[in-house]
Amino acid sequence: MRTIIFDTDIGVDDAFALAYAAKTQTILGITTVFGNVPVDQAVKNARLFSQQIGLDVPIFRGCSRPLALSPMVNSTTVHGGDGLGDVLTNPFDGQADNAISFIIDSVKAHPGEITLVAIGPLTNIATAINLAPEIIPLVKELVIMGGAFGTNGHAGNVTPHSEFNIWKDPHAADQVFASALPLVILPLDVTHEVLITGEEIRALNVPVLTSISKGYLKYSLEREGFEGMALHDTLTLSWLSHPELFTTVNAPIRVVTEGITLGQTVRKTTELASRFNPYQHCRAQTLCLEVDAEKVKQAFLSCLRQSAQR
Repeated sequence: MRTIIFDTDIGVDDAFALAYAAKTQTILGITTVFGNVPVDQAVKNARLFSQQIGLDVPIFRGCSRPLALSPMVNSTTVHGGDGLGDVLTNPFDGQADNAISFIIDSVKAHPGEITLVAIGPLTNIATAINLAPEIIPLVKELVIMGGAFGTNGHAGNVTPHSEFNIWKDPHAADQVFASALPLVILPLDVTHEVLITGEEIRALNVPVLTSISKGYLKYSLEREGFEGMALHDTLTLSWLSHPELFTTVNAPIRVVTEGITLGQTVRKTTELASRFNPYQHCRAQTLCLEVDAEKVKQAFLSCLRQSAQR
């Protein structure tokens, strides 16, 4: 069990990850960021969902826009207008203490003890290390859901090249990937392999997860002919609990920040000499490219099913 700060742009799959984290990790706090929804809505969603699952941790408001790009219009197709399927009344407001200060202060207060789990755009993390680079060697690990590297045909889900979290703020992602932070990256290469059906969700007997996933499942059925969803963000917690179920490589990684491949994650794959080395001084990061999908899924289902029965 790790002590984690949970950084999220909370939508439907983020909520599944938070439910899993609440049962398997010690959550020091939840930091919110724009992404699936505006940051004010993310604060509201974090408060509402935490209440629904009986989680009592502090919640913080992070960045509201990308570092360099103009803010983008949020899509309501998958997660609904409120990010949680438009099925719950949300009485909370979007005000909260500053997430960047919380990350910096917490890491300094607990050197080598805190794992950052980031399942939205990496703007909060980039801002924290830009403001306080001295925290970089004090972070135990940064585990992110993001990127796509083409394994088994798993490329981008927003463009042919780019995954949503990275595409939303590629400059932040590139700064984080190129930093000395110790990263573990769970890209679409593995998250698209772990699928859960609507029937399996309903069998968990966790009413809030059943409710908020209805629209997501309807969209999936209409678009892909499959009533289910990939456990994208949840795999960050799967890594923390069961790293042996993943196959990894170690390589420096950068992010494309302009042009038609904006947001593409690119890893170094050769040691051949070149005139310009964009990976110079970048540390090798841990990149998950394959997963024992069935064991990961069953561990998740078993954990939440047992919790629901208590």
